Amino acid sequence: MGLFKKINKNRVCVIGLDGVPNTLLRNLADQGVMPFFKSLIDSGSLHSMKASLPEISSVSWTDFMTGANSGSHGIFGFTDLKENSYDMRFPNFNDIKAETLWDRLGHKKKKSIIINQPSTYPARKINGVLISGFVAIELGKAVFPITYKKTLEQIGYEIDIDTFKSRENHELLWKELYSTLSGRKKAFQLLWEEDWDYFEFIITGTDRLQHFLWNAYEDTGHIYHQNFLDYYSKIDELVREIATAYEKNTGGYEGLYLLSDHGFTGIKQEVYLNAWLEKENYLSFETQEPKSLGEISEKAAAFTMDPNRIYLHTRDRYPKGAVDPSEKPALKKELQEKLQRLEYNGKKVVKKVFDTDEVYSGPLTEKGPDLIIISEHGYDIKGSIKKKDIFGRTNLQGMHTWDNAFFWSLKDHGSDLAISDLAKIILGHFE
Repeated sequence: MGLFKKINKNRVCVIGLDGVPNTLLRNLADQGVMPFFKSLIDSGSLHSMKASLPEISSVSWTDFMTGANSGSHGIFGFTDLKENSYDMRFPNFNDIKAETLWDRLGHKKKKSIIINQPSTYPARKINGVLISGFVAIELGKAVFPITYKKTLEQIGYEIDIDTFKSRENHELLWKELYSTLSGRKKAFQLLWEEDWDYFEFIITGTDRLQHFLWNAYEDTGHIYHQNFLDYYSKIDELVREIATAYEKNTGGYEGLYLLSDHGFTGIKQEVYLNAWLEKENYLSFETQEPKSLGEISEKAAAFTMDPNRIYLHTRDRYPKGAVDPSEKPALKKELQEKLQRLEYNGKKVVKKVFDTDEVYSGPLTEKGPDLIIISEHGYDIKGSIKKKDIFGRTNLQGMHTWDNAFFWSLKDHGSDLAISDLAKIILGHFE
């Protein structure tokens, strides 16, 4: 590939590693597994960074791409409820109510190339090229301009691994991780040759690997421990290739940025918050075995949606709601205090309960949850309505964390970074 172009310092390249914690990155760099990252850490500033609230990819990547929080951009989770209803819906790129980085760059006639950006499906027109990432379904609706679809198919580009099969079959997981990584690399090599001002490249296989095989990282005796390290070595090599191409194009690393969208840790217990609400008499259903939230009782005061989101069942918002809006402050405070006391085998489960009126800003705040729970590391909070026990386990091994995401840049940007701060930093490079 022709990487030697005329020097152009007014360019930005962003590399995203979905779900990679700051501590894991430092550890693997120090071990020699990721030597290129070691050189970046030594020559620049690796920041620990907070993710979105809640700490999931759909919200965190939207915080990143808009520089705003949910109260302004309107994405509160992978799922949401239709207004004045209990019917589930899946917000998509068209639901984002704030401009993205590349929208703002487009106003300045800057061209962007975006590869595998989560939460941008269906792809829409930008000044440049956009390939949607998770949770894209059809490649034909995930690519703008559509003329790139055939080329991507020819190079074997895949949107994501088969998460359902890979969760059960770890040999398949490794094959799919490398297959998708190969397609990403070919897409980079193809699109790097285009004319652009802003180039963004996201790897999501890291998140998949850690959900299914986090134990393979922590346990050096694990059957897949070396596989885990080898995969990260491949990530390091690909990052080196992209960063080297950028350095040759621009003469340095000044406009190179790397980040993750949240941290990660191992799961000790899953926590089924709706079961807790039922046991505490805040939630009830019209049937013994509810199949959907539509079976909620008029007596219910609150319910949970994945992940970590508590909604008060108010009469001004829900068809069966009985909670008067004037009762909200007292009810929120009561739930906050009780959740802070929740324990598992004598261990504290909840780290903090946020009142979203205090952490979200913008005209859409009232459309979101009333409370967001951040758990202590290891306690993965779920919103299932079918679980009867508060604590349990599935075969998932890793969970997201609000803290311990990473951001690398040549310059130091302080010690209190949140992912929504990055858009301003990146756009500042073009000023």
